Amino acid sequence: MNLPPAPITYLDHAATTPMVPEAIAAMNAAMLEGGNPSSLHGSGRRARRRVEEARELIAQRIGARPSEVVFLSGGTEADNLAVKGLYWSRHHADPARRRVIASAVEHHALLDPLTWLEKGEGAVAELVEVDRSCRLDLDALRAAVERRPEDVALISCMTANNEVGTVQPIPEVVALASEHGIPVHSDAVQALAHLPLDFAASGLDAVSISSHKVGGPTGVGALVVRREVEAVPLLHGGGQERDLRSGTLNTAAIAAFAVAVDLAVTGREAESARLEALRSRLVDGLRTAVPEAVVNGDPQPGPEHRLPHVVHVTFPGCEGDSLLMLLDAQGIECSTGSACSAGVPQASHVLIAMGMDELAARGSLRFSMGRTTSVADVDRLIAALPAVYERARAAAKAGRR
Repeated sequence: MNLPPAPITYLDHAATTPMVPEAIAAMNAAMLEGGNPSSLHGSGRRARRRVEEARELIAQRIGARPSEVVFLSGGTEADNLAVKGLYWSRHHADPARRRVIASAVEHHALLDPLTWLEKGEGAVAELVEVDRSCRLDLDALRAAVERRPEDVALISCMTANNEVGTVQPIPEVVALASEHGIPVHSDAVQALAHLPLDFAASGLDAVSISSHKVGGPTGVGALVVRREVEAVPLLHGGGQERDLRSGTLNTAAIAAFAVAVDLAVTGREAESARLEALRSRLVDGLRTAVPEAVVNGDPQPGPEHRLPHVVHVTFPGCEGDSLLMLLDAQGIECSTGSACSAGVPQASHVLIAMGMDELAARGSLRFSMGRTTSVADVDRLIAALPAVYERARAAAKAGRR
């Protein structure tokens, strides 16, 4: 007898969230029409119109000028272009500018380019510590900047942390940097759908955003960069996108990206309130189901403190990978608080920076909710957790013998 497939409770929206139907429709329509937006004939002009209308819509929704929206392949490329492009531009203009300052809890899409610049380009990367809630230490940032402000090429600080959801003090970072004429980049990939973003008012010089975090397709994103800011491109070729990102534009993906941004931003307040209610239900249920569990990040609600859709939890005495697989066997999908390098689990650099020891950091999970998450999904997780926790803790104890 063929049994129906088990229902899936998807709680990994911070990794990627399903496309919204409207974005799928926009992508299908553009793919059926075809045309290269760099071509001069009718099909090319129609494709170009789709791209420019998408650019205008995204710019409108995030408080930017259309010319500041540079389309590329996603958040990773946006972070790479921001860090490398701004560093090269500033360092070439003044070789003394070798320092790049960033928070210690940035995504690897930003930290790894910094490491690459250090190894191959003579840059000096300085990572500023955070407190136990994962918020940037502004006093430490000021000390790092003011030690030799003339040596700083740029500062990068994410808008909100992708693992624990803590919102970073971007206005204060921008104010400090502006005292010394230092450009600031922010990775807003995780924040775009959940926090208000006004690029013009923020004072930021560059912001990374990505489509698949807001209900659009994978493989497309943007670096929003002020017209006045000079950056060296990573790719050279046809000179598309202000000569910052050569290559044939993915018209269909860009059209869908714009639709997803439009829906996410215009529906943000209502959706954030819904997600906050689900988050509260999950946290309350967690504390009853597994009293030993510790919820990480800023405990205070509100867009100035944390994202509404992320619940990051440490389960003492457990391995996160075991917890994940036990939940996955029951059709509940989430992510660990660790990255896997060459098959060897490693403690999350974010959790270590927050002051956790390696054992606690390895025993953590991130539950992240989105448009498809329901009360039933939350309740299903809560019901499954006590038995999963006991099995994972027993396995970890047996492994330590």
